[in-house]
Amino acid sequence: MTYDDIAAVFLGPLAEPIAEPPVAATPARRLRDALEPIATQGWWSRPAGERLTALGLDFFPGYVWGRAASLGTPPASVVAATFGVFEPGLIASVYDAGVASVARDDILAARADGGAASVDAHASADECAAIAGPLLDALDALDGLGRPLFSGLRSLPVPSSPGGRLWRAAELVREHRGDGHLAVLVGAGLDAVEANVITERWLGFGLGEYSGTRGFGPEALAAAVTRLEARGWMAGDDLTDAGREARAAIEEATDASQASLIAACGSALDDIVAGAALISTRLVDARSFPADPRKRAGG
Repeated sequence: MTYDDIAAVFLGPLAEPIAEPPVAATPARRLRDALEPIATQGWWSRPAGERLTALGLDFFPGYVWGRAASLGTPPASVVAATFGVFEPGLIASVYDAGVASVARDDILAARADGGAASVDAHASADECAAIAGPLLDALDALDGLGRPLFSGLRSLPVPSSPGGRLWRAAELVREHRGDGHLAVLVGAGLDAVEANVITERWLGFGLGEYSGTRGFGPEALAAAVTRLEARGWMAGDDLTDAGREARAAIEEATDASQASLIAACGSALDDIVAGAALISTRLVDARSFPADPRKRAGG
């Protein structure tokens, strides 16, 4: 699918209001949700989309190779493992095609230039600096143990523009949380499709509505539901009370995995969240991020 195809499906205004997902307003979740639209400008924004199109990449290959490129050019199996919640065969084929068609330096440059240009267009230099400065300082102080995507991204040069610095800081927070979340899923004994099913139902998506976009077909979904029913976490297409409690525990543990980041932000956290939320609202209004609150909460 081209960028314009994706924009037509995901970036338009909502036909009807969608309820906010039931996520707790913890410090880590507040930080994550305030930054999510900024962090994803490397694929959701038109400037990034145009640069990726110029390289001959459609939306999904641009997303996969662009995000994986922080790791170098690892085997596809490593990319599937670090992304975690996509169907491995899908990720492998898309990644291999991207690597074969576009050089790593080119995909990284297109992504960085596009993400930076989008944020620079929607926030002043002072607004960006007020968030990026303390956030990058906090991120620099963190341990990278068990966080491959975060550590790979942190090894790259930080873009020089104010918007680029903020975009990179936001992206680092996103990968830090994502790496921690995958560790929690492993600890909970969930595989990729089970994790998608329990999360999509927790967020309010219909069964398969979200996980289908990640490459999981009806047979895989049905088998995952059967396994989750055996754990007492689902009854048919719905989460049981025990399933909702289990997903809430996963959320709590994911928040805990970011305790060092929250502590490093210190007293600046509230100002970071408030400033980022303002810029993110502009990005949503500019159709540079989906308006669906479930997409924002789910990543």
